[in-house]
Amino acid sequence: MAEDTMLTSAIEAIRQGEKAKAKDLLTRLIKADQRNANYWVWMSAAVETKKERIYALKTAFRADPENAAAKRGLILLGIMPPDESIEPFPLNHPRLWEEELIQADEEEKETGVKGLVANPMLRLAGIALGVLGIIGFAIFGLSRQKSVTRVDTFTPGPSPTYTLTPTALNAKPVSTQEAGKPQPLSELLDAPYTPTPLYVNTPRSIQASDYGNAVKIAYRDEDWEALISAMEQIAILEPESADPYYYMGEAYRFLGKSSKAYNAYGQAIKLNNDFGAAYLGRARVHREVNPGADIRPDLDSAIKKDPNFAEAYVERAKYWLEKKEYEKALKDLEKAEELAPDSPLVYFNLAKVYRAQDELTDALEAAEKALELDRTHLETYFLLGQLYEANDQLSKAADILEIYVAYEEENGEAFGILGGAYYENGDYDQAIEILDKALKLDRFSGIAYYYRGLSYLALEDGDSAVKDLDKANEYLEDSFGASIALAQAEALRERYGNCYLQVERTRPLVENDYQEALTHYWSAICHEGREDLYAAAQSWEALLALPLNTKNRAMQIEAKNHLSEIYTPTPTSTKGPTPTKTPRPSRTPTPNN
Repeated sequence: MAEDTMLTSAIEAIRQGEKAKAKDLLTRLIKADQRNANYWVWMSAAVETKKERIYALKTAFRADPENAAAKRGLILLGIMPPDESIEPFPLNHPRLWEEELIQADEEEKETGVKGLVANPMLRLAGIALGVLGIIGFAIFGLSRQKSVTRVDTFTPGPSPTYTLTPTALNAKPVSTQEAGKPQPLSELLDAPYTPTPLYVNTPRSIQASDYGNAVKIAYRDEDWEALISAMEQIAILEPESADPYYYMGEAYRFLGKSSKAYNAYGQAIKLNNDFGAAYLGRARVHREVNPGADIRPDLDSAIKKDPNFAEAYVERAKYWLEKKEYEKALKDLEKAEELAPDSPLVYFNLAKVYRAQDELTDALEAAEKALELDRTHLETYFLLGQLYEANDQLSKAADILEIYVAYEEENGEAFGILGGAYYENGDYDQAIEILDKALKLDRFSGIAYYYRGLSYLALEDGDSAVKDLDKANEYLEDSFGASIALAQAEALRERYGNCYLQVERTRPLVENDYQEALTHYWSAICHEGREDLYAAAQSWEALLALPLNTKNRAMQIEAKNHLSEIYTPTPTSTKGPTPTKTPRPSRTPTPNN
């Protein structure tokens, strides 16, 4: 089979030290079969950095959790704990990909005594009699970290993927990689290796036929400068053809030259008023140059001129979403789904619309579908992290966002949610460290202040908790969780008057019985702290009057205990114990992007 031949060639390229060639071959194989763990294991031997190797091995492991090679590699890199169930390879006969993995890992270690101590080869040799050590050595295969898959286009054409910042489906954006930073695997896999057909495949004149072939090659290789050069020659030879200017517009757009792209699209429309894709291209660059521009006329024209152009429907849905016209956005996305049922970015944008409507279950389902269809789209990871957090699934949010922040290190909200996952897991110091980073990136991140405040609260640092939770209430509009947590922080500081006032501010935010129970609970605690036992008894009784359920049970048992003490012949003030973790509402609103 062709795949077997290509894999054999990739392995031979690794053997010869031709990693660029091996990476290219393996990338092609992965694009054809993203869930093939074996391809990812070999990819880990072809990439250049430890971060990329971990990414590849994690992806292999997710694709096949029983893949022993992926497990060994992750153990070797310290990502997974040693596992005695993994059969080791002979230490003196490592496989080729293992050699590459070990060698690459060693090259990143420090030299000298410190480097020797950190060297995995010597560490493993030191425990050579132990099965775990051998296991650790055995693998740096190719893991299957969640790749950030590229979207398949809806319609034939070099149309851009439906990302938040328009990029070509078949185009790699101009790299902004910093010196010394690892190349993201997502960038490696940015282009499909069975390129989407050109939007139009116009038969060229005899004179322009050679340039036509050059266009196909440049388009396939995403060599936009070459594509522009070839199209300029075709435009001279075929002065009445519109498509050369359209493709020049696409190439300029992919190069980030919006002004030239806009002019090229306009020329295409001038030559052929019915060229629907040119209207879409012009709308995209117009938005880039002027985010407040009214691009709807061009979007409408793109659809009118080409009713089967799914990308135009997706782009117009994004326009409607910005205008908060959610029903219109859904209508356009339903049409796009009909035209392109397997497009991940249809589902990605559906998830955004559902999230804006606060339909979190539907949003989560759509986002998970988007990721299933395309595991190389980073924005899907971020959206999923937001949705898991909003659905109180912080452990899942952590899994997703750990991948996201490995490749996008400047998103404060992502680190904020990730810090929240550490808080939820009880690792408060680590949570605070991550949340400090989140707030350095975005000092207005309400979610970061919220979880850092909860972490300080759990550590019984009332002053720091109040400071952060006060900020959280400022930036997270109408958040019940942040509001009631601030009341608890005031109680921790024994500022019971402030605590009571904060509870009263929280009451209008109550949406369910559990939240109402929390307000009665903290109201009673604050009244007891103020030694107003009559008011405390009223709050405890109001808590007991609520329907009994699993969430309320512990608070209602505590209410009975307090009331029994309050109603004794010689009542005594009993300050209720502060829970070790702030009770959370069913969901905590996060700021919309």
